[in-house]
Amino acid sequence: MINIAVMGYGTVGSGVVEVVNTNGARINQRIGDELNIKYVLDLKDFPGDPVQDKIVHDFETIIQDDEIKIVVEVMGGIEPAYTFVKRSLQAGKSVATSNKALVAKHGAELLSIAKEHGINFLFEASVGGGIPIIRPLNSSLTADEIEEITGILNGTTNYMLTKMFYEGADYDTVLKEAQDNGYAERNPEADVEGYDACRKIAILSSLISGQQVDFEDIYCEGITEITVEDMKYAKAMGTTIKLLACCKRYAGNRLHAIVAPCMLYPEHPLYNVNGVFNSIFVHGNVLGDAMFYGSGAGKLPTASAVVADVVDAAKHLNRNIMTMWKQEKLRLENKADSRRRFFVRIRGEERELLEELRQSFGDIEVVRADGLEGEFGFVTPVMMEGEYEIRANLYRDQILHMIRIEEQKG
Repeated sequence: MINIAVMGYGTVGSGVVEVVNTNGARINQRIGDELNIKYVLDLKDFPGDPVQDKIVHDFETIIQDDEIKIVVEVMGGIEPAYTFVKRSLQAGKSVATSNKALVAKHGAELLSIAKEHGINFLFEASVGGGIPIIRPLNSSLTADEIEEITGILNGTTNYMLTKMFYEGADYDTVLKEAQDNGYAERNPEADVEGYDACRKIAILSSLISGQQVDFEDIYCEGITEITVEDMKYAKAMGTTIKLLACCKRYAGNRLHAIVAPCMLYPEHPLYNVNGVFNSIFVHGNVLGDAMFYGSGAGKLPTASAVVADVVDAAKHLNRNIMTMWKQEKLRLENKADSRRRFFVRIRGEERELLEELRQSFGDIEVVRADGLEGEFGFVTPVMMEGEYEIRANLYRDQILHMIRIEEQKG
């Protein structure tokens, strides 16, 4: 029998217990042993819930029990999760977590401790929820140099942008709807400002670079400035707008990473990823293109990924299987040095501004949207972001909004 402890009995924690109870026979078959949830750590009691018999309130109960071989951390946040996970690893217990904040901040250190003790720190559910991406990068794609990962990594914002695009609703309306449907928190800042996606792309960037990438170093722009007018222009251009989290490799081990709304053409593989679904595009120098698609969040999809890590840890109780990244920090490429096209909305009359704009930005393409007066849009040629910012500064009182364009692949 392999005994485990689950720390946290909220949405994901209760999902982990449900997955183990529902699919226990199949899980045991795959492990070749019986998996048993011995403890569930939570501050609260759950009278009437069968889990109450397993509830403990003191972490020391778990850490001092030598029968506990695997600890599941689904508490969220940095503390006390970091302290509990670190002590668990130091005590020789493997850990599976869904905590993206913890992995993004302390992943390198925790992976190193796990390796020292011949155990595992696993975090599949921290990036794609129910979508497998960490395991493929760690085991299936190890013959490749991963040159790009671009993903829709947040279901809340994808749901909101999909509603805005197809229904013409404004930001405030779709945010309230997302909250009413349980897709967005009462305080939606982590989602709508892009912080959630930023932590996830930091983890993926660390994994493919082999060095620590701090999410604070990644340029991050959310969806709060996206308007009904932006969506009208997107439709006129035959594009859609998605919040993308990207990391791209340049010569050697240089990485550029960014989180920002982008316009996508229909040829882009992420164009048709709608609603609460997430998807991750990966390009390897040998493999070429691959896509991972599915439920990026939710109780059972996330719990499924956590339990898959538990199964992996149970099958490798005394062997470390995770690729590490060094604690040495990777210096990301400057955002100003990246090259792309930009869509710009500008206040004024086309006939009065067109020639001047062409002198400033080069051979621009004008975009017009029905029902919008006193403004028009244009698309710049490919240029460096720093170059765009210098030129746009000349029109800072007239530019209404800029959205980056992500070109199709291949």
